[in-house]
Amino acid sequence: MTYKISFGTDGWRGEIAEDYTFDNVRRAAQGFASYLIEKGFGGKWVVVGHDKRFHSENFAATVAEVLVGNGLNVYLTDGATPTPVIAYAVVDKKACGAVNITASHNPPTDNGFKVRDPNGGAIDPEGLKRIEALIPDSPSEAKRVSIQDAKRDGKVVVFDASEAYIKNLHKLVDIQKIKDAGFTVMMDAMWGNGAGWFTRLLAGGKTKVIEIHNERNPSFPEMKRPEPIRPNVDVGLKATVANNADVLLITDGDADRCGIGDENGEFIDQLRVYALLALYLLEIRGERGDIVKTLSTTTMLNKLGKIYNVPVHETGVGFKYVAPKMIETNAMIGGEESGGYAFRNNVPERDGILAGLYFLDFMVQTGKKPTELLKMLFDKVGEHFYDRIDTPFSGDRKMREQKILDANPKTIGGLKVTELVTIDGFQFKLEDGGWLLIRFSGTEPIMRVYCETTHGDKVKAILDDGLKVAGIK
Repeated sequence: MTYKISFGTDGWRGEIAEDYTFDNVRRAAQGFASYLIEKGFGGKWVVVGHDKRFHSENFAATVAEVLVGNGLNVYLTDGATPTPVIAYAVVDKKACGAVNITASHNPPTDNGFKVRDPNGGAIDPEGLKRIEALIPDSPSEAKRVSIQDAKRDGKVVVFDASEAYIKNLHKLVDIQKIKDAGFTVMMDAMWGNGAGWFTRLLAGGKTKVIEIHNERNPSFPEMKRPEPIRPNVDVGLKATVANNADVLLITDGDADRCGIGDENGEFIDQLRVYALLALYLLEIRGERGDIVKTLSTTTMLNKLGKIYNVPVHETGVGFKYVAPKMIETNAMIGGEESGGYAFRNNVPERDGILAGLYFLDFMVQTGKKPTELLKMLFDKVGEHFYDRIDTPFSGDRKMREQKILDANPKTIGGLKVTELVTIDGFQFKLEDGGWLLIRFSGTEPIMRVYCETTHGDKVKAILDDGLKVAGIK
């Protein structure tokens, strides 16, 4: 039976050598090539890049072979390149799209295949379904030209994507002020593509960058996976204290997500970081524009929207929903619970590097430490608390979904349920303005139970009740 390649929340991911094989990568590349040709992009250029996982550069070369075999041309990155840099290259090179070989924050056993549109953003759900439909059953149906021949004929051009991206960064933020600030910045690259970037950007001034986990190691030691949440960030948090650093910046495996630790070595969860970045743009930079958020991220954004009189749009989980909405509304900022944030005047793609620079600029412009920035936020919107539990699940997903619907809880964690939203999973709105969300991962066989509340003492009770509703407890 032919393995079915499915595009989840952000592309196709699979276990290396089991599902994620060279033959299946060729099939996926053929599906994308057929899609691009169907869209009228025959003969155009496509950007292909990769992360530092096992064999990623070779999988990327395989994709290039298939694209060229279909009459397309390829800009191939000259090494492991952050996802936002690959996305920006699509626009800079006027390409028709991109393929990025990365499994982002997944365990070390996995690799992945992300596709992007001419804006450098995620392809919408309808487009992904069409790509899936065009994937052939047999790898023999994938047209190929050897990478050596493609390079010789100028059909594959190896290039450095960093220069154009860095030039745009300097338009968006005054990097010199950050260099002159005299910060000690701890940076955890999580063995991924963010390694060296903040050191390079902030070199030559009073600010010092100390990096950890900045070599290539596809087994990701000292963490379960390169995802910027606890406990994966604990080593970085300890190093922040040991080095008396002012802040900890964390990028995930492909550097499209950003995590933050404060000057005391405490993790600032990704919902609070999103609200802080929105506050920075609204209050410090005086920007105005729409905010796009997934239903799994913070209601602090809704409160900021009311204070500053800007629209807030809520989407399903994943940038395949966020990116199109950002383009439609020319949004100021878009983001999700995973720690991925995108910004206007860049590309509609998560950018862990720009998010980190914006956070540093927030510190520069206010003269405040991360803990003081949080106080500034809470003074406006009140304190919010968040947590999440990921648990593997077995059995039929549809049966589980029906059980969740049948549970129909009236209270969760002692708070009255005011509404059930089923845009993506099952979100139970609570009387304090908080919520519980139960949803199935689009990239892994995992069920996620998340919550946000204004009651710090109710987080555990809300999650416990969520696990019961989900049939886990």
